[in-house]
Amino acid sequence: MVEIARAFSETESRARLVILDEPTSSLDSVVAGQLLGFVRRFVDSGGSVILISHLLGEILETADRVVVMRDGRVVDTRPAAAFTRASLVAAMGNVAREAAASDVVAASNRGDAPLTVSARPLAQTNDMRLTAHRGEVVGLAGLEGHGQGAMLRQVFSAAGRRTAHTLVEGPVALVAGDRQTDGVFPLWSIALNISIRSLKRLRRGPLIDLAAEREMAETWRERISIRTPDTDNPILSLSGGNQQKALFARALGSDAEIVLMDDPMRGVDIGTKQEVYRIIRDEAGKGRTFLWYTTEMDELKNCDHVYVFRNGRIVADLARHELTEEKVLQSSFTEEA
Repeated sequence: MVEIARAFSETESRARLVILDEPTSSLDSVVAGQLLGFVRRFVDSGGSVILISHLLGEILETADRVVVMRDGRVVDTRPAAAFTRASLVAAMGNVAREAAASDVVAASNRGDAPLTVSARPLAQTNDMRLTAHRGEVVGLAGLEGHGQGAMLRQVFSAAGRRTAHTLVEGPVALVAGDRQTDGVFPLWSIALNISIRSLKRLRRGPLIDLAAEREMAETWRERISIRTPDTDNPILSLSGGNQQKALFARALGSDAEIVLMDDPMRGVDIGTKQEVYRIIRDEAGKGRTFLWYTTEMDELKNCDHVYVFRNGRIVADLARHELTEEKVLQSSFTEEA
């Protein structure tokens, strides 16, 4: 936000054109709305903005004119009012069309499968707690920084054991949202970044079986569509979206029965998101449990169950059929669900 404020600030020569590249990718929905409102006021006062975003609603509600690019080429240009969400998705291609059209089927019916996670936030003052069953995708929602990340860390630290507040049945893997700080090993190859959590399984005596490691990386490269000619290439040779796919491959290629996701799709293009959503559905169908913190309402619709957090506490417990944006926002600002 400081960098954005600097770009718009009054100087000796006030900026007439500001280029914003995914400016809301690190913001929650409330702050993002405030920023986009300011962008409109800047434009209405005579300025110009180039807004680069993968969020379709953000583009349609903010822009005057939309340029659609695919694979480095311009494929459509027209006034924003001439687009609907469906026509914008169509212009972006088949993968995006499938993403918008698919209504994700719930991975499981709550209660039909064994409990894998039961966790009560340390700040919780009542009996509400997060529960997740085998094969279930559970969402964590609410304003950013209100305890969702702490909940994931609490579950991660309790893996395979019972504590006063937390029960975790099975090994756990984490897919970080900040891949540069908490995700990729920048000096390593793609293959090693994928296999690092599975080295025990790949070991032959005291050494790592390099052929098995490469085979594992190639299997996941094909399955999750990581765009690279060779997994021996450096991880930093990949685009941001493909680096994020490698982190998913690391978690899903491991023995983890529970996968924690800390807003991992932030700033990722819609095609990559759709591919990852498909993998999540497949893996949940095989019995894996997912705890998914996300700041995007559209992603919560992929979840079987959603818990809304406020001030470090669970304030709402919503089944998938109860989930609406209004309920999430209301719960984010009030103590009662």
